[in-house]
Amino acid sequence: MVNAAQSGHFRIGGQFEVARLGFGAMRIVGKGVWGPPEDREEAIRTLKRLPDLGVDFIDTADSYGPDFSEDLIREALHPYGSIRIATKGGLARTGPNVWIPLGRPEYLIQQAHKSRWRLGVEAIDLWQLHRIDPKVPADEQFDAIKSLIADGVIRTAGLSEVGVADIETASSYFPVATVQNRYNLADRASEAVLDACAGRGIGFIPWFPLNAGDLAREGGALDAIARRRKASPGQIALAWLLKRSPVMLPIPGTGKVAHLEENVAAAAIELSDEEFDELDRVGRATG
Repeated sequence: MVNAAQSGHFRIGGQFEVARLGFGAMRIVGKGVWGPPEDREEAIRTLKRLPDLGVDFIDTADSYGPDFSEDLIREALHPYGSIRIATKGGLARTGPNVWIPLGRPEYLIQQAHKSRWRLGVEAIDLWQLHRIDPKVPADEQFDAIKSLIADGVIRTAGLSEVGVADIETASSYFPVATVQNRYNLADRASEAVLDACAGRGIGFIPWFPLNAGDLAREGGALDAIARRRKASPGQIALAWLLKRSPVMLPIPGTGKVAHLEENVAAAAIELSDEEFDELDRVGRATG
């Protein structure tokens, strides 16, 4: 039986434990992450399938839609039982594929409250700053997050697309529970951040986890291992991420049940050290 629990578990912020292979809810909305999904029924079916597959960690954001992703999650899964919902704030949307950092403290606080109401929870398990807005002093943004924790609006907090120095600065305001940076086999720019997270016990959530670029081409190392394992290249890419670090929390996203089941099946694939090292070497060479 395919089950995300086979990926192992991680305790976020020292407060709650989740299966390391989660679900990203960006793709359950319309094209350009804008508007409602084209196939609403399939999006709902995909969300409802998560508990059956042992997926108990969902990552979303108020900007996905905007709002539609959080609304669909509540419709499909509330009350959530053992499922933990992480959401994000700090980006404004004015159209498809348009993302505008907006880190004014009053906006961050407003959006966190709105996410809490949309998701139908007393407190958000994990709220992440989608981007540090360069137009607003970082300390004002971090102080707003600190206040959200103190007021019980959110339980734990994280950051997205940050460097090690950002983590260190934010940690003087609140305990950084997670960091969400782009990371995959072919994009290794955040290696230092991942290592810093591992050293601090901070969960590292790689977004765009399935992008393998040229590594997935026919005849390449990823393709060869996938064929030998009778798996898809995407499954092998996820298995590599899970083996890379015990703090790694991949959140592959999809709006289709079949693709969800394929992704979760990666939790059962345990790469050998030789396979891992080969993929690591070719990934670094192309990244």
